Amino acid sequence: MDQDGGTYPPAQPYYGARPVAGAPSATSTAAPTPIRPGTPTEYQGRNPFSDGVESQASHRSGTGVNPFASPSASRPASSFGSSSALGARLDDRSQRYFHSRRVKKGEIEKPWLEKKDPKEKWVSIFPLIGILIGLGISGFLVWDGIRSVVKHKYCLVLSEDFSNGLNSAVWTKEVQVGGFGNGEFEMTTGDDENVFVQNGNLIIKPTLQDAKLIEKDSVIDLLKDHTCTATLPQDCIAATNTTAGNATIVPPTKSGRINTKKGATIKYGRVEVTARLPKGDWLWPAIWMLPVDDTYGPWPASGEIDIMESRGNNHTYPQGGNNIISSTLHWGPDPDDDAWWRTNVKRSALHTTYSDKFHTFGLEWSEKYLFTYVNTRLLQVLYTNFDEPLWKRGQFPIVNVNGTRVQDVWSQTGRDNTPFDRPFYLILNVAVGGTNGWFQDGTGGKPWLDGSKNAKKDFWNSQDEWFPTWTKPEMEISKVMMWQQCDGNEDL
Repeated sequence: MDQDGGTYPPAQPYYGARPVAGAPSATSTAAPTPIRPGTPTEYQGRNPFSDGVESQASHRSGTGVNPFASPSASRPASSFGSSSALGARLDDRSQRYFHSRRVKKGEIEKPWLEKKDPKEKWVSIFPLIGILIGLGISGFLVWDGIRSVVKHKYCLVLSEDFSNGLNSAVWTKEVQVGGFGNGEFEMTTGDDENVFVQNGNLIIKPTLQDAKLIEKDSVIDLLKDHTCTATLPQDCIAATNTTAGNATIVPPTKSGRINTKKGATIKYGRVEVTARLPKGDWLWPAIWMLPVDDTYGPWPASGEIDIMESRGNNHTYPQGGNNIISSTLHWGPDPDDDAWWRTNVKRSALHTTYSDKFHTFGLEWSEKYLFTYVNTRLLQVLYTNFDEPLWKRGQFPIVNVNGTRVQDVWSQTGRDNTPFDRPFYLILNVAVGGTNGWFQDGTGGKPWLDGSKNAKKDFWNSQDEWFPTWTKPEMEISKVMMWQQCDGNEDL
């Protein structure tokens, strides 16, 4: 009741926010508060999936109903009509909204298909003809290449896995002290200290010389004990002389060198040696071949085939350490006119070194060509075609450094591959140092000079620098294979 005794009007349900004290009433004549840009109104609460019916009804009724609002703040769903009908309309709207926009076959006219240009077919024919011609040419080239490859017949000469030790009927241990013409610093021995079989593999291991033989006057005489495999005295006798001004010493190291001259030789054929190369400064491993007879004269007139040579220094060595190998042919009328630089190739190891694991070093040699390879015949190192006389290729001078006329001793054979037309034998060795330039003066901390009379002693005195690097100084060989070409051409 009011103060006049009347009754209040019946209460109406309240759905909005309560009025703030002091705010103008609904009947106030004051201007309404302007709506901020972007503020939703009762006419903006639209359903993006609706078909417009509900929105129009909302506008007519004046109620801005939000279909996503809480039921407590909106009208019951029944006030919009059947909920199933609304769901059907929403589903139909969404299907129409997300339907495929692809053009259906037949909806668009393609007048260019009704009348085709007769020349248009050649746009496809010409490329096809070109492809077919290209395939034909490629097939012919492959066939011709395969047809032209020489396929020789080979007969096994040597298959050695050292399971029964070192076969003395095949292998000879060379025992010398003369440096083998290279000024090498090792004495090669015939005992088991430097050449032996261990765990089924052949080991060629360099070691230090007995210090007593270097520090005091001494003599190594291999002729006296009849062990020297050379014939010249300088290759069989060495001495230490401590007299001031004449400080010669015996070889400061010992190592091994073996060959197959007695038991396995070939004239044309193949060779494969599977080996792990040594690690250590100034070590010089080699797998190579020399002629059985010096038919055309002393070295290098009768030739030399270096299948593999390397250095034991690590990869930082400027000339290439145990990460690089080289293959070389030596040939010429005299040592001063050796044309080796015309037939010399180096190859780096792939992501490793030749000292970290075993590799197969191979040779294939015929009357027409000679090549070396690593692990597979496809990974070639040196390739030489004997397609012109080597004497012509060498372009040798008429007179040598001694003023002697150079004689052509190869052309009389009538073969382009002379001197590589005679039987050769295999050599395996690990040399130490040398004065022939294999280790270049002033490079990589080399502790001696090639021209010095004290080269060996300088090397010995610096052993505190190089000997600790001999972590794996041995060359380890697991297998040796030799084949003789036996299809008839080897007799030419």
